[in-house]
Amino acid sequence: MIALLLALGSSLAYGCADFLGGLGARKAHVLRTVMIAAPASLAVELLLWPVLGASFSTAALGWGAASGVASAAAFALLYKTLAIGPMNVLSPVTALMSAALPVGVGLLQGERLAAAGMIGLPLALVAVVLVSAGHGAGVARPSRTALLLAFGAGAVIALQLVFLHQAPSDSGVAPLIVGRTVSSAVTLAAAALMRRRLGPERPAYAMSAAAGVLDSLANLMFLLAVRSGDLTVVAVITALYPAGTVLLARGVLAERIHRGQLVGLGTAAVAVSLLALT
Repeated sequence: MIALLLALGSSLAYGCADFLGGLGARKAHVLRTVMIAAPASLAVELLLWPVLGASFSTAALGWGAASGVASAAAFALLYKTLAIGPMNVLSPVTALMSAALPVGVGLLQGERLAAAGMIGLPLALVAVVLVSAGHGAGVARPSRTALLLAFGAGAVIALQLVFLHQAPSDSGVAPLIVGRTVSSAVTLAAAALMRRRLGPERPAYAMSAAAGVLDSLANLMFLLAVRSGDLTVVAVITALYPAGTVLLARGVLAERIHRGQLVGLGTAAVAVSLLALT
């Protein structure tokens, strides 16, 4: 139950972070947004160090660094994807991709589900697909470029989650600190190389920083969740984060919510209840 609640918290934080990051990337080049978000995220993890502790073993350093490289790519691809829009279609596409790979890894590592979980897990995957049901009258359709970016973003998000899961369970927040240090360095280096192509627009500082803080909290809750539960369940629950993005896009940007998306939200609630029984 603790793992389930942490996964739900992670999902909510990811959804809010994605909305703010995507909105910020509409105001300036995506790298300008990530240049603010990644260091802000690192600052939060450094503040958590004295509270939760950190053990910088070789394995923690290695898996943390790998997650950092994936995180840098995820930041850039995801925010660029959401900046193109429509958010209420593209965000769930990334979610489906980000759920599939961790589930496969968990099953290959020998994780097994109880009877309720055998129903709840595929139902949760169905919910992710239904939440992406943004097609219909009056609903914008994404471009091919946007869809490719969404699939790419989902893949690197999945890799980031798998790498965090592989880090030693006694390493505290070390994998997060190492990962965010690496992702910040990669982002700043890319920005320096592309500085002439970033344009003169100023980034939305507060919005970008808030996205980074929320992303950091989401990573922390995911890490704690997989340390007390199964990757297969935690990854799928976490992948329901588009619900937050979709609802925010509806409330703030007036993007239409299709009937299928509402059914998906209800399906997600049933799936989470079944998974809680496991």
